[in-house]
Amino acid sequence: MNDQNDKRPFADGVSRRSFVSVGSAALATAALSGLAANAQQREDTTRAEGDHSSSDPGPENKLLLGLNPNSNTPPPTDHGDIGPIWYSFDLARKRVEEGGWTHQVTQRELPPSRDLAGVNMRLTSGSFRELHWHTADEWAIMEYGNARVTVMNPDGTMFIDDVSEGDLWFFPAGYPHSIQGLGPDGCQFLLVFDQGMFSEDNTFLISEFVAHVPPEVLKKNSRLSSSDIAKLPKEQLYIFSASLPRSLAADRAAIGGSSIAAPQQYTFKMGSMPPTVQSAGGEVRIVDSSNFPVSTSVAAALVKLKPGAMRELHWHPNAAEWQFWLAGKARMTIVMPEGRARTMDFNANDVGYVPPVAGHYIENIGNTDVVFLEMFKSPHFVDFSLNNWIGRMPPEMAAAHLNLDESALKKIPREKQPIIAG
Repeated sequence: MNDQNDKRPFADGVSRRSFVSVGSAALATAALSGLAANAQQREDTTRAEGDHSSSDPGPENKLLLGLNPNSNTPPPTDHGDIGPIWYSFDLARKRVEEGGWTHQVTQRELPPSRDLAGVNMRLTSGSFRELHWHTADEWAIMEYGNARVTVMNPDGTMFIDDVSEGDLWFFPAGYPHSIQGLGPDGCQFLLVFDQGMFSEDNTFLISEFVAHVPPEVLKKNSRLSSSDIAKLPKEQLYIFSASLPRSLAADRAAIGGSSIAAPQQYTFKMGSMPPTVQSAGGEVRIVDSSNFPVSTSVAAALVKLKPGAMRELHWHPNAAEWQFWLAGKARMTIVMPEGRARTMDFNANDVGYVPPVAGHYIENIGNTDVVFLEMFKSPHFVDFSLNNWIGRMPPEMAAAHLNLDESALKKIPREKQPIIAG
């Protein structure tokens, strides 16, 4: 991909990092999963360069470890094993077609992620992701460029709209739809599906439907002539080049105008909505079924953290968290029962996973803004704040549990602060 197409959106001009190729994606995941377990056994709590306990005289992938310092030499508070919580789209096999490409991170690559899977896709100007449908609901966010999307309801009403950077769409399972890249340079987008084992290769395509029905049945069904049927695709199109469409208004008019327009709004302008939460440390935009009614199975938050800021200590009671990292550099610690804890580093194009109801935080450890998505298989975004909980306890209860006196407890913020400035 050229430099122009390699820009990551929502990043205030930050370009996507070049991630080192490490041979086998599975081996890379296993290696990162094992780094903390090996390094955390040392008793001292220093991370000095001369610390002999954490030295490694054997072979190392210096570039990979340089991107993951907290994974390589974790803080002494890490303990035990909670399983893999990191993967990267830059390790995923990319399927390249004439007109674009696609690659995915599913439960195959990130085994604990049973509820959600992600697909990153690029379409050049005019190119289609061909007409198709899925067994899973599809939630999407535009990362770059412009596209035209269509979806049909069971009653035959149609929805057509144009989307650009920061916009969302949601297509229910089984609903036929299409995506076409527009000018000047097509588009790139993230698709999120509500099935962990979803595969982008396992979709129902209009080309394969007509290619595998006997010609005489097609003729009877469609009233096409034999010569017409001979022109139909004989294999899948999947992603393919095409001419740019007419204007949005012209396409809407061509299919019947308002008389067949879908009553539902299947797109949402997330990028231009006012922040749900805004503070000196950053901002959060939350989109779920309360403000995007068709999104009945996926809730999301787009989070921006300024340098040094952090997403406060919290947990989600209703679903696991699937993350997509758009820009910047951050670290996250997840705390599980029996004192298990794991810290990992995240960079642009990474995927993160937080088990259901696990406590965690996210901290910007770079010098540019961190931007990431929190995704949940749920109609609603819900979280609990540790500070808020402590602040709502009777003082004696908090003191008994935390061994703090009243003056110390008063220092802890009583209200929920999704983002804490650095």
